[in-house]
Amino acid sequence: MRQKFATLMPTLNERQWRIYAATEARALGRGGITVVFKTSGLARSTIARGLKEIGSKHLDASRIRRSGAGRKNLAEKDKRLWKDLESLVEPGTRGDPESPLRWTSKSLRLLAKQLRRMGHAISYGAVGQLLKKADYSLQANRKTREGKQHPDRNAPFEYISQRVNRQQRVGHPAISVDTKKKELVGDFKNTGREWRPKGSPRRVQVHDFMIPEKGKAIPYGVYDLTRNEGWVNVGIDHDTAAFAVQSIRRWWRTMGCQVYRKAKSLLIMADSGGSNGSRARLWKWELQRLADEMKVSISVCHFPPGTSKWNKIEHRLFSFISRNWRGRPLESLAVIVNLIGSTRTHNGLKVRCEMDRGRYPQGQKITDEQMTTLRLKPERFHGDWNYTLRLRK
Repeated sequence: MRQKFATLMPTLNERQWRIYAATEARALGRGGITVVFKTSGLARSTIARGLKEIGSKHLDASRIRRSGAGRKNLAEKDKRLWKDLESLVEPGTRGDPESPLRWTSKSLRLLAKQLRRMGHAISYGAVGQLLKKADYSLQANRKTREGKQHPDRNAPFEYISQRVNRQQRVGHPAISVDTKKKELVGDFKNTGREWRPKGSPRRVQVHDFMIPEKGKAIPYGVYDLTRNEGWVNVGIDHDTAAFAVQSIRRWWRTMGCQVYRKAKSLLIMADSGGSNGSRARLWKWELQRLADEMKVSISVCHFPPGTSKWNKIEHRLFSFISRNWRGRPLESLAVIVNLIGSTRTHNGLKVRCEMDRGRYPQGQKITDEQMTTLRLKPERFHGDWNYTLRLRK
């Protein structure tokens, strides 16, 4: 319909254009005026007037408005109007401390109010029309700035890729780990939609305050890059380094040791912050204990700060879990475990999930003396992000 209007508009006079738009609105039935208003650009009042003229028996065909006639545009009558409006919304003036809207939301009503203070007679609807004619539109923030690039920006990713390929060639495990977003347990709104009988949406809480007796769920994921398998350990206490390493330990005991019986090393890819951060002493202490238990050396490759979105677990495991439970209130821990464990993809992803009711207190400190007992060897390339924990004799 939009293309039809664009084709006919140059060939019709003002009355023919109004009558044609009204005819289309009548043919569409209920809601037709709104559809024609959005596609043709005509005002609702103009379309309504055309409908009245169609039903009128006394229509004077000789009365046609000449080109250019009619009420003048506000910007034409008030020469300062657009310049003043542009000064309020122009992006370049946002940092001007003298701007009257420097620290407020620039809604149409607020813009109209400020313009009236500046001596212009204008409504908020007219402000919106002026902005649209000038190709202004509502714009959201867009994440594009990544800050100053590190000289070795690409090198860490190339290094991690080489380490993973080397690990896979010899048949040893390479995993990606991270904590998924903490989830409140209860009948809270969950983003997304699911198919249900029409008019019967799930009823959930208006607020998003934690229910003390239900608490929150902390899903920590382990993704096997070679086998396309995921393990999620759902904790209920705190997201600490001890919890993170315990999640890896449970993955190894439940899944890893069964398929990597001859493994001599384990490669872990993790973010630089959080419970598995590159500076966390407890993380390295617990990994050393795990290496001694597993009888294998553990190598860790941390992604540089601010690049966690490149961690494979984010878009190969967590994204599919979120898609699987979209629109479903996470009413209980059992529901969370079942939804995570039933996640599948066409590419063969399989996920196993279990509850972890262990306690992981915060504030546990590792002393300098304890750190000296670790067999930690930094790699030559960015040893602060890449290191290996060998077995203690």
